[in-house]
Amino acid sequence: MPAGRDDAFDVSPWGIGWSTRDQARLARRESVFALSNGHVGWRGVVDEGDPCEVPGTYLNGVFEEHPMPYAEGGYGYPDAGQSVINVPDGSVIRLLVDDEPFDIRAGRLEQHRQHLDFRSGTLRRDVSWISPAGRSVDIRSTRLVSLTHRCVAAIEYVVTATSGPVDVTVLSDIVANEPLPKVHHDDRVQGPLNRPLEPVAQHVAGSRATVLHRTRRSRIDVAVAMDHAVDGEHVALTTEATEDLTRTTITARVRPGVPLRIVKTVGHEWSRSLSEGALRDRVEANLATAVNLGWDDLCRQQREYLDRFWACADVTVEGDARLQQAVRFALFQVLQSAARAEMRSIPGKGLTGPGYEGHTFWDAEAYVLPVLTYTLPEAAREALRWRHATLDRARQRAEQLHLAGAAFPWRTIDGRECSGYWPAGTIAFHVNADIADAVLRYTAATGDREFERDAGIELLIETARLWVALGRWDENAVFHIDGVTGPDEYSAMVNDNVFTNLMAQRNLRGAAAMARRHPDRADALGVDQDEIAAWTLTADAMAVPFDVERGVHQQSAGFTERERWNFDATAPEQYPLHDHFPYFDLYRKQVVKQADLVLALQFAHESFTAEETARAFAYYEQLTVRDSSLSSAAQAVVAAWVGHLDLAMDYLREAATIDLDDLRDDIDDGLHVAALAGVWTTLVSGFGGMRETAAGLRFAPRLAEPLTAMSFGVRLEGRILRVEVTPDATTYRIDAGPPLTIGHFDEVAVLVPGVPQTLATPELPDPGPAPSQPKGRAPRELLAQQPANVASAWR
Repeated sequence: MPAGRDDAFDVSPWGIGWSTRDQARLARRESVFALSNGHVGWRGVVDEGDPCEVPGTYLNGVFEEHPMPYAEGGYGYPDAGQSVINVPDGSVIRLLVDDEPFDIRAGRLEQHRQHLDFRSGTLRRDVSWISPAGRSVDIRSTRLVSLTHRCVAAIEYVVTATSGPVDVTVLSDIVANEPLPKVHHDDRVQGPLNRPLEPVAQHVAGSRATVLHRTRRSRIDVAVAMDHAVDGEHVALTTEATEDLTRTTITARVRPGVPLRIVKTVGHEWSRSLSEGALRDRVEANLATAVNLGWDDLCRQQREYLDRFWACADVTVEGDARLQQAVRFALFQVLQSAARAEMRSIPGKGLTGPGYEGHTFWDAEAYVLPVLTYTLPEAAREALRWRHATLDRARQRAEQLHLAGAAFPWRTIDGRECSGYWPAGTIAFHVNADIADAVLRYTAATGDREFERDAGIELLIETARLWVALGRWDENAVFHIDGVTGPDEYSAMVNDNVFTNLMAQRNLRGAAAMARRHPDRADALGVDQDEIAAWTLTADAMAVPFDVERGVHQQSAGFTERERWNFDATAPEQYPLHDHFPYFDLYRKQVVKQADLVLALQFAHESFTAEETARAFAYYEQLTVRDSSLSSAAQAVVAAWVGHLDLAMDYLREAATIDLDDLRDDIDDGLHVAALAGVWTTLVSGFGGMRETAAGLRFAPRLAEPLTAMSFGVRLEGRILRVEVTPDATTYRIDAGPPLTIGHFDEVAVLVPGVPQTLATPELPDPGPAPSQPKGRAPRELLAQQPANVASAWR
């Protein structure tokens, strides 16, 4: 990150703003100010579309296929990749003032402010501009992507003359085949992505236009429609459509006190099965509903939806204003990634940019779904239903790999494997247990038996079958899983990765328990008592490598016996290591890219004693370089659990910094949704001490300076449990339903609606000296490398 950069966002408890006139780092702001609802996403590009670094309008599930050429191919390699594309962009509104185009780089910019409001779900932009000819206007635009109308986005655009009357022309566009950042240097890959949409039809009726396109290779039909409501003097309006540009032209006379107001409403739909006419009817019907509703009611419904969300999901922190902003920003972005996805995936970058080619990964289930399960469970259910909808493809992949059950892809858009690097793709089988873990968490938290019988049991059964087929028994009746890759991407093709094995164990036990609860469904899926017994036996015999000499669990068999990476000889500019060292060297050394064994300490905490957890955490701290955005949250959680609260706070600040301050200089192509989810997890599971146990939820809340109080809520079987933490005590309350039993440290509390319980916080045992990190990789050291204005905000 360049030193001395002065580009921090405004600090506000319920929003994030930008008020400088500096136009540097546009792509970063385009990502931060992106709006989406899980179905449609608009990047935070200025209304006029220029200047712009990364244009982006996305529909979840719309992609183009491209070849995956290999220098040396092999059996089971994917033969086609998938990349997210820009669908026709209806967010563009260009303005001419007395024939001069409004451009923030021309004339004089008196004011330019953008503000994303987490409670209203809107992005507002205020501009005061004097044209090169001296005409002055104020421009206010407010946009939303609707959380209540799945396919709808809308903009209110208001132009006010401030010094005298002006003639204005507004060009409201739908633009197709906008370029994406280059995905690959090979033209065989890049070529199909350059102009992926072919025109199908255009329809114009007054102020409304509908355009249909089809992706050239994946054959996905996309429909985008727009309509306008206009208030002003001497207004004239025309609409015309061509293959890649559809435009409504509005002219008006604007005087001081008599502004021009335009409400542009845009609908978005796609399908692989509907006819052209049916798809057009669907998008136009949804658009008409939103237009008839009107801007004010769209905004009202948006606010009401968010009020319901925040009533449970809000996490309050006292003592650190910037952290308060960061956690609400994180929650808002997690909500936007999934709220209306409805049987679609949650991409690694959400719908905020084209990063990771729009693919979803294991971290959707491991990082994002825990947050949604406890704050927006219906969105978690839909994400799991999407996985269930891809189950046949996962079965086919398992069969291709000569395995049983289902093998879900490492990275994908539509359920087919898109990773061409098998050591970090095909053999990262833990994704299957991560999906099973998400099913078990969701059903335990919601009591959703319909989902459990319909989809959950089948997901668990097929993934359990995979583990039995994948592993082997040794002569001592111990079950091993060889040749896999765990979460740490600096280790590959290892035996008995502890995270993988313990998650597989949970998968197997969960499948057995669910099959026993629903014997009729299990029977219909071909499960008999012998198979259930085999799952239980396999789970009980699972290998969990432990280094007796060092007294720590091994990340994988033999890991602690490898040569340690020479951290002292590694310069700061040589991070991330994978950009400067060959993978074969990383793979054979003790160096950890991201939490792996530590992630096992978090996800399978009941498999470790408190002493084992503390020793393992200290050992792996010395090896973990956090070259992944996923690591700091897991390290923060376990640091808090073992009593190193100041270190946990440092990691929390790093997790909160990753996107808001672009700590890794890599958010131009979108935000890190899983890392943002980790901010919530750090506060709720780390400092809130929330753990899922066989007996239900257990809490062990402790605060670290500068926090003086914290509160959060979780949804449990239709009710809200609210937890309010102070340094000395914690208050628990539920809003409805039958009594709820929870754990508080070593106590058991039974909560009833309307009767809060306040329980004392026991004294923190001495955790001993704080563990050390590799040279230059302590979170405080990374923070110190940021610009002075950013680092000082955390002090």
